[in-house]
Amino acid sequence: MTQQQLGDKVGIKFQQIQKYETGANRISASRMWDIAAAMEVPVSFFFEGLDGQAPDTGEARGDILTDKEAIELLRAYYGIPENQRRRLFDLARVLGQAA
Repeated sequence: MTQQQLGDKVGIKFQQIQKYETGANRISASRMWDIAAAMEVPVSFFFEGLDGQAPDTGEARGDILTDKEAIELLRAYYGIPENQRRRLFDLARVLGQAA
């Protein structure tokens, strides 16, 4: 999701999203709630790993989509052209079976 798309979903300009991302502006709890809803992730997604413990991978609950890395991987995957994506999928399946 681009900054523009996120800004549109939340109802603010993409420049404000940039300021949040760079830390130039603080983000309120209510705005964080709005951003989490727009990104379809729990608010806790933004705090993973801050308590000194390993981030929750979601595997204990069987919901891998709560893992930040998995979400980033999915977004990158769907940014690949379909024919290349299919070949990457087949490679990942073979590598997963080899492990």
